[in-house]
Amino acid sequence: MTQTEQTEIPESPRYLRMSLAAAMTLGLKPGRFYRNAKLYCINLLLTYGAGCAAKCAYCGLSNKRAGQYNDKSFIRVTWPTHSLSQIIERISERPNKVKRICISQITHKRSVQDTKDICKRLRSSFDIPVSLLISPTILSKADLLDFKDAGADKIGVAIDLATPELFDKYRGKGVKGPHKWETYRQCLSDAITIFGKRNAGSHFVTGMGETEKEMAEAIQKIQDSGGWTHLFSFFPEADSQMKEHPMPAMDHYRRIQLARYLMDESLSRAEKMAFDSSGRILDFGLPPEELDRIIDTGEPFRTSGCEGYDGQVACNRPYANSRPGPHMRNYPFPPEEEDIRRIRHQMKMEAP
Repeated sequence: MTQTEQTEIPESPRYLRMSLAAAMTLGLKPGRFYRNAKLYCINLLLTYGAGCAAKCAYCGLSNKRAGQYNDKSFIRVTWPTHSLSQIIERISERPNKVKRICISQITHKRSVQDTKDICKRLRSSFDIPVSLLISPTILSKADLLDFKDAGADKIGVAIDLATPELFDKYRGKGVKGPHKWETYRQCLSDAITIFGKRNAGSHFVTGMGETEKEMAEAIQKIQDSGGWTHLFSFFPEADSQMKEHPMPAMDHYRRIQLARYLMDESLSRAEKMAFDSSGRILDFGLPPEELDRIIDTGEPFRTSGCEGYDGQVACNRPYANSRPGPHMRNYPFPPEEEDIRRIRHQMKMEAP
């Protein structure tokens, strides 16, 4: 490392943070994955000394969370910083291990142009598809067109919350943050128009105070608009505003996982499902034998994420929103028979 590199502030576009799992996959950090899980997507995060301007109550990168931006955890794990040149070199050495790259923006004015430049450089370096997880608050429709021209093929908009009220409480006025529900929904609509159906969608976080009915209806709306949805389980980040907020009950999360999968695969719809007075799912709108068959495949409980060219999920984020172990929330590999029994027990839906 040169003296200039040693004294240089590590900021994008020359530097990026990456998930610990991505750093392990590229041989930049030591470690092993529980049950020999494999990550096939390199998740990158833009980085600036000033950090993210947003104040989302649950996010590890929040401007309100104490500490230096580069030291803050994100979705439970650390994100080490490396140069873009080094990242490109490591990916080039492992062409069979990487099936997708995802660039995540933060709410920082420089990240708009930097995202375009980084995407172009990655796409010119190798033929690996690039997804963008964007920050609508700082973007225009013209930027979405530029992202497509830069070579991105999929767009993620992290709406995260199931209702406008919860969004405002945890991302908007409730925390004196800059984000607005309407801005996010319009950006997603524009992204679907520009990138095409099933090439743009939203992340949702379960366990933020929503009912199962509210989350199912939110997912259905995205599906009906032509978008996809990916699901996370809330995890309390240390020192965040929601550090004392509990993770969602496992049965609650499993039911929403199953409902999302059924809607995503056009096997059922939110309006076909039955809910009790508290919004809990009582019936998934399918015959019991058909529902049992789907549960036994284990597919509804695998990590949902963007695919590689082979059509298989590449962004499987091993243990990103729960600790490794038998009670993992999202499976980064096909669940085995013992896993299915555990899932059924968690859902109180043991096989007959």
